[in-house]
Amino acid sequence: MAGPLQGLKILDFTTLLPGPYATLMLADMGAEVLRVVSGSRLDLTTLLPPFIGKEPLSAILAYLGRGKKSLTLNLKDLRAVSIVHQLLDEYDLMIEQFRPGVMAKFGLDYPALKERHPGLIYCSLTGYGQTGPMANRAGHDINYLARSGLMAYSGRKETGPVLTGMQIADIASGSYNSVIGILAAVVHRQQTGEGQYIDVAMTDGAMAFNAMVGAAFLADGQELEREGHLLNGGSLYDFYESSDGRYLSFGGLEPQFFAAFCQAIGRPDLIAGTVVTTDLPKVKKEVREIIGSKTRDEWTAIFKNFDACLEPVLSLSEALSDPQAQEREMAVELPIPGGGSVKQLAHPIKYSETVPEYRHIGVPAGTHTNEVLKKLGYSDQEIAEFEKTGLFS
Repeated sequence: MAGPLQGLKILDFTTLLPGPYATLMLADMGAEVLRVVSGSRLDLTTLLPPFIGKEPLSAILAYLGRGKKSLTLNLKDLRAVSIVHQLLDEYDLMIEQFRPGVMAKFGLDYPALKERHPGLIYCSLTGYGQTGPMANRAGHDINYLARSGLMAYSGRKETGPVLTGMQIADIASGSYNSVIGILAAVVHRQQTGEGQYIDVAMTDGAMAFNAMVGAAFLADGQELEREGHLLNGGSLYDFYESSDGRYLSFGGLEPQFFAAFCQAIGRPDLIAGTVVTTDLPKVKKEVREIIGSKTRDEWTAIFKNFDACLEPVLSLSEALSDPQAQEREMAVELPIPGGGSVKQLAHPIKYSETVPEYRHIGVPAGTHTNEVLKKLGYSDQEIAEFEKTGLFS
């Protein structure tokens, strides 16, 4: 069977990473996604190398645009607004990523659209949300994390907060909360026939990631310090450098896993002290020295015989070629128009009945403009006139 969201139709007015990643997830699950993009304001992902195919296309765009169609419109043109209304007679869900108030200037905000389209589900994805003193402030992933509280107790005492290799707030709170909110609204609409407005702020989502620490703080008011907690460096749960400059992760919090770890490194005397030993600096220094006496792969081989929650820190190439990732089919290969193929990260959820759909790689802006407008009833002559008079610029 096709993906679980077959029949869901989405207009996508997003750029860069958070919105496009959200609609990538939805498209993989079978939703029909139509990206509405500017013909004159390039999405920066189109400029990022490497490039693939005979007509160079950013591999990032080819991934984030997977399975989606693309329509070019100049939203400042009133004719574009009319076309969006026509599309919403069929596409009854939309997501946008502009700053608050921008879509209202185009006449495409939720209040302006819901009168004609009462069942419309409309998701706005921003850094700080539609309300509050920071609603119109610019920001990026690092800023949302900084304001969430997370970075105050992440990192090391000596060096402070550290950058992460992926955009946590963009994807984990922005993209995924958009998907969750949209699907929750779809269920509500199925039950009531009502559409609704969804306000997703990446900072809100990052703040919610405080989870256990946040629950504790709201109960006792005690701020957490770096390396002052079981999971942020205040125990033996940590990363350890091997003799070849690589790293291992140890997460054996439970007694049985910690005991196995101590046996594997030849220090059964540490078992009684537990993973939160009272003499942490001394014991952690000793453990670092032990792990530093062998290579990462030597330790990995040793720990294959121990159930100790110790795993090597893999490079991306190692992770994707690992038997576990291959068994889980975490990379898929799609054809490139004009010849060849490209590998991409796969949809991360497994379904027993409704497998993901990988229709095609992402396409250049405006690839489906003629197709979409003809389906709406516009003639070749009208489309040519639109192009001549700047509707697509």
